[in-house]
Amino acid sequence: MSAILDTSEAHFRPMRIDDLPRIMYIEERAYKHPWTMGIFRSCLKVNYPCWLVEQGGRVLGYGAIMVQVGECHILNITVDPEFQGQGLGRRILSHFLQLGVKHGAKTAFLEVRVSNTTAISLYESEGFHRIGERKDYYPDDEGREDAYVLAKELIIDQDPS
Repeated sequence: MSAILDTSEAHFRPMRIDDLPRIMYIEERAYKHPWTMGIFRSCLKVNYPCWLVEQGGRVLGYGAIMVQVGECHILNITVDPEFQGQGLGRRILSHFLQLGVKHGAKTAFLEVRVSNTTAISLYESEGFHRIGERKDYYPDDEGREDAYVLAKELIIDQDPS
């Protein structure tokens, strides 16, 4: 059961190495096959934009992206299972798309498990569309699970002058 929280006071800030124990606590509750602490450390080491949303010192969600050569790749978006269903995933996604635009990305890409209908609905409602499929992309209890590859063209404000 999700806790109800007024997230109007929640704010974004860059993730730090010392956040990783709290991140891992959420990651391991949110996924059967979570990212490892090493993956998060690597993302931070190479300066991928990794952000978290917190309120009152409590981490509610987080994620990581990679922006290169006009593309934004959303690598991870996770909301604490206790606070899912309250729009935090949409806020994190929006934050990352804005960062992508700020860094010159023209297109955003991501992979999502074909079984993750909640995430697929979120991404499609935000303008992502399926452009492909990766066979056996994610680890699964039965072996491997396929992923949809989704993309969205980003709108970059043009200077009218």
